[in-house]
Amino acid sequence: MDATVAGKKLEVDTRGLLCPLPVLRLARALRAAPAGSLARLLATDPAAVEDVATFCRERSCRLLESGESEGVYTFLVVKEA
Repeated sequence: MDATVAGKKLEVDTRGLLCPLPVLRLARALRAAPAGSLARLLATDPAAVEDVATFCRERSCRLLESGESEGVYTFLVVKEA
């Protein structure tokens, strides 16, 4: 399974998947989550950088932080409403 729920924290591991799958998996994980839920997305596709930013602008989400280490991009997203 690509998402795990522990209270209001989600982890979406999409390493090895290409656009648009990382954002689609993030959207699916957040769909049923309540407002205030945090999702941590892991991706290896560089396109995820722009895709996640666009996703957050178009949805009720806010990108809290992002980074890259050893080819793995990490995003922390909060669902606002």
